[in-house]
Amino acid sequence: MIKHSLLLLLTTSALALSACGEKAQSLGTKNDATAFSGASNAFVEKGWQAGDKTSWERQLNSRAQYGQNDYTRSP
Repeated sequence: MIKHSLLLLLTTSALALSACGEKAQSLGTKNDATAFSGASNAFVEKGWQAGDKTSWERQLNSRAQYGQNDYTRSP
């Protein structure tokens, strides 16, 4: 009886630990660009320059303050 419960415990723990082994989910080389490198087409905000981190941060702050802040938009 003790051998069966020990075998059951070992089998259960082996199955539980095998579920913890997650493999990387990549499809090849990872070529992430920085967030502020952005696009250089006509669909960008005026005053924003691609590759300029301070300009990118300034645009994010102004968009959060004036465009997405409901307290400043309410009458």
